[in-house]
Amino acid sequence: MNRALKTQKGNNMLTINGEDFNCADVARVARQKVPVSICPEALERIRRSRAMLEELVDREAVVYGITTGFGSFSDVTISREDAIQLQKNLIASHAAAVGDPLPEDVVRAALLLRLNALARGYSGVRPLLVKQLIEVLNKGVVPVIPEQGSLGASGDLAPLSHLALVLTGEGEAFYQGKKMPGGEALSQAGIEPVTLLEKEGLALINGTQVMTAIGTLAYHDAVNLLKAALVTGALTLEAQQAVLDAFDPLISEVRPYRGHKYTAEVINRLVEGSIHIGSDSQKVQDAYSLRCIPQVHGATADALEYVKSILEVEINSVNDNPLLFPDQNRVLSGGNFHGQPVAQAMDFMAIAVSELGSIAERRIERLVNPDLSGLPSFLIEEGGLNSGLMIAQYTAASLVSENKGLCHPSSVDSIPSSANQEDHVSMGTTAARKARRVVDNTARVIGIELLVAAQAVEFRGADCLGRGTAAAHKALREEVGFLEKDQILYPLIDRAVEMVTSGHLVKKVEEVISLNIDA
Repeated sequence: MNRALKTQKGNNMLTINGEDFNCADVARVARQKVPVSICPEALERIRRSRAMLEELVDREAVVYGITTGFGSFSDVTISREDAIQLQKNLIASHAAAVGDPLPEDVVRAALLLRLNALARGYSGVRPLLVKQLIEVLNKGVVPVIPEQGSLGASGDLAPLSHLALVLTGEGEAFYQGKKMPGGEALSQAGIEPVTLLEKEGLALINGTQVMTAIGTLAYHDAVNLLKAALVTGALTLEAQQAVLDAFDPLISEVRPYRGHKYTAEVINRLVEGSIHIGSDSQKVQDAYSLRCIPQVHGATADALEYVKSILEVEINSVNDNPLLFPDQNRVLSGGNFHGQPVAQAMDFMAIAVSELGSIAERRIERLVNPDLSGLPSFLIEEGGLNSGLMIAQYTAASLVSENKGLCHPSSVDSIPSSANQEDHVSMGTTAARKARRVVDNTARVIGIELLVAAQAVEFRGADCLGRGTAAAHKALREEVGFLEKDQILYPLIDRAVEMVTSGHLVKKVEEVISLNIDA
């Protein structure tokens, strides 16, 4: 089987083999609630790994986390009689996360990613545990996982412990929209709680699944956001009667970044047929926020490609400790749980996405400023009596400013833990959570640009837009009308933002032209 998720019965079942997930697969299971199963080959690998572990236990070998304590207690030997109690104590003591619960889609993604890692067959768990995880995911039991408390090494110990609690009938979970004790959620779903045996508690919590779940879904949304930002940027170009020379393919040929090339191509497609934009303008060139869209948006596109490459390695990795290698008859203790690769990618994604918002806010300012646009002040008639879209730009500026603080990298921070045994950590989950907030903030900025650019372009003549921008303008006008006089603004902003975040804007434009960015 060449695909980690193999479609069965049309699109109704995805089969895990542990080897080649992609980010879109994770989003399908997390958000569309596509059910999953596991392939027989993966179950056989899991059985072989478990048999090796049980042989180690039978001969009382000293192996970290199986016959020893954890962290700084790794030199404390645990008797076979206490091995099960050791796993129970591990989950109870490590379930110390705090804060608001992670969203349902993130928890579902984390469950899926933990399954995929266990399917590789290096973790020493029983097939029974894997099958229970599948039931929890497919039957819609969502463990309550507080969002704060992970250092990102040894993985996401605290939040994943809350996930593991529910599997044993403890903790809390959401089921059918209601929060309840974990045991009750399992009972209502018809799932038996599990007693964790040797290594199984550690195998569940020693990994990067929470940071990777948050990051993968944020990446998925960032790709949609990049497309939407190209659409709103193109609409602004038309409202500003920009010079099209900056998007000529000759320019990208002499500085051949892939993102630059695709961005320029997409912009040209979006504005094709417009009478408001072209190379015959009396202007020689435009301001950077217009002229440098290929360079800025293109750099974000390239950054997202890098982020995707990191996430798709991590998604398909084994990252608990120790690892069992039955073919080599070896047990190795290492550091695959360390989240540094994901942490750095998340910091990079936050920076890259924030720049979409930063440049868009400058375009918004150019639209509402009559000295820069040549349009009515704040895009409203009877200015003075009406304030128009004045404060929409304030809101965009506020969001961009907030993003600047969120973009301070978490991956350069570390704080020792476990009596200095774990003396360097990644802060990867903090980085992922911040990247998620940057994506959300930037989506709001792009929604505001959509609202403002659509208003501005009507002063030029909305009947003569490009093929792609006309589709975007029409889609917005089906939700939000032209602003003729002041009215309560936040519902209009909310509807424009929803068009961006839901993918509706991109979908409507892609019915007309290809935006040509891989999801």
